[in-house]
Amino acid sequence: LPEKKMVFKALMTNKDANKLMLTPLVHYPLPGGSALITFEKAEVAHRIIEAKEHVVDLSCGEELEELDRCRVRVQAAPVDILLPSALEISLAQSSRSIILSGLPSLDIPEEALLDKLEIFFSKMKNGGGEVESRELLDNSGQAVLTFVEDGVAELLIERGRIQVPLGKQTYELKISPCMSGDVSNLQVR
Repeated sequence: LPEKKMVFKALMTNKDANKLMLTPLVHYPLPGGSALITFEKAEVAHRIIEAKEHVVDLSCGEELEELDRCRVRVQAAPVDILLPSALEISLAQSSRSIILSGLPSLDIPEEALLDKLEIFFSKMKNGGGEVESRELLDNSGQAVLTFVEDGVAELLIERGRIQVPLGKQTYELKISPCMSGDVSNLQVR
């Protein structure tokens, strides 16, 4: 499987803390002249596959002469698609990173927004420290800030929320721990 950076968003309760529902979106590469057909009932697909060869009439009208009729001979074959059946992810909370949620949609470039966040959170009076890196998470209204020193993130996470001036207004942003993880076990069927 190709490596891909992913962002998971969820509301966690203690009872489902170790469960993740995964719904795969299947993309299947097909050679030219092929079509992938999915049937509602497996029995229909089995009958078509058992017959192997089929003649499909492609002509549009019933009054056409036999010479004008267009027929194509097709073969049916099963397709094996690998789907995840079990997924284990090892997670670890970062000691130097936070996630900022509730970022407003402002008419400023992403870099300018990140600059404003970095300047605000690099000040000791705001509970911050020197920022090592910053990143906007795609289409989520969230940003990840990583600090140079340990301990800065923990103190900000304890606060939970913070008022941040952005542009002409002040916005309340939520501060959450940043969890990173790796797929430790993937089983497919």
